[in-house]
Amino acid sequence: MAPALRYLGGACARARGGFSGALAWGWGPAPGAPWPLGRGGRRASTSSFDVVIVGGGIVGLASARALILRHPALSIGVLEKEKDLAVHQTGHNSGVIHSGIYYKPESLKARLCVQGAALIYEYCNQKGISYKQCGKLIVAVEQEEIPRLQALYERGLQNGVRGLRLIQPEDIKKKEPYCRGLMAIDCPYTGIVDYRQVALSFAQDFQEAGGSVLTNFEVKEIETAKESPSRSKDGVTYPIVIRNTKGEEVRCQYVVTCAGLYSDRISELSGCNPNPRIVPFRGDYLVLKPEKRYLVKGNIYPVPDSRFPFLGVHFTPRMDGSIWLGPNAVLALKREGYRPFDFSARDVMDVIIKSGLIKLVFQNFSYGVNEMYKALFLSATVKHLQKFIPEITVSDIRRWAQRTLHQQLQ
Repeated sequence: MAPALRYLGGACARARGGFSGALAWGWGPAPGAPWPLGRGGRRASTSSFDVVIVGGGIVGLASARALILRHPALSIGVLEKEKDLAVHQTGHNSGVIHSGIYYKPESLKARLCVQGAALIYEYCNQKGISYKQCGKLIVAVEQEEIPRLQALYERGLQNGVRGLRLIQPEDIKKKEPYCRGLMAIDCPYTGIVDYRQVALSFAQDFQEAGGSVLTNFEVKEIETAKESPSRSKDGVTYPIVIRNTKGEEVRCQYVVTCAGLYSDRISELSGCNPNPRIVPFRGDYLVLKPEKRYLVKGNIYPVPDSRFPFLGVHFTPRMDGSIWLGPNAVLALKREGYRPFDFSARDVMDVIIKSGLIKLVFQNFSYGVNEMYKALFLSATVKHLQKFIPEITVSDIRRWAQRTLHQQLQ
């Protein structure tokens, strides 16, 4: 396999001149055809690009958009295996715009989260994308949680999170009348948005700048061409060959992989190191019945326990007005398995043989057992939720709002 994942600075520096002409695609692309363009285009053929980005989720589309806006002379294509864009992790998440309070100060995660929150609000305002800056309370309900809450508050201040306050029970009730707690962090800058809508707007920006999107293109092979195709005008200009499961191919100079739950496998196809391996976890959300939505105004989160890799069950308002409760975190038996009995033998074998699952299980055994118990018994999840809002009962909840997938790197 070819070491196809190269330094993009070289691609940008090597771009020669501009690309004239235009590409115009009709709506409703056929399998393997480009996704509809807004306007504009490039002289490059549909099968040859300076840069190809594998993955049409929000990370791939944001990368494509940023690259083409900074380097408009490049011809850039995005490959997506599904018939639509942003249908997996981008379209299966809680939709929270996090403020950046959780991450280690001065870390890249902390900087990106704080800056990213500001940028996403700015972008949504520019594009007219709806969002709600409904805020978040991180609530301590046990005395032993208060030192962790205070440490988290200090971390948020170090990270430069805007508007943070430590508040007492009377102020908790002002923000969330039905919430009970001993102390809380008020994060007014936290919000919610439909990230798939944001991703599709990124795609539109990318296409209007001349980029191309090809859907129904599931990458099977990435290699460096040993010789140029006969009578090919591209010659050795585009030495990397990307083939899909139907035998169709795209050629390019550089490839960037943003493949989400398949990022380790696509990295391996490109000749790069597949580690860290992906271990898929499914998050199951409950939904509060419409007549009980008045119980929750904004995001309500527990104080995180640093011993465990998840934030815990929380209350999440959605853009459609619904209230999600959850998630639990249960090992998924398929990388894109949104239902409990979705199964892939290959995915299961990869988790057992190639990942650090055994280490993860032993490190978090009690937590994992508790998550499985809550997944099986609704009353167990409700009992946890009642620590924050005692008025909630089993009859106020229905299963399931949606099942999300997130990846644990091992």
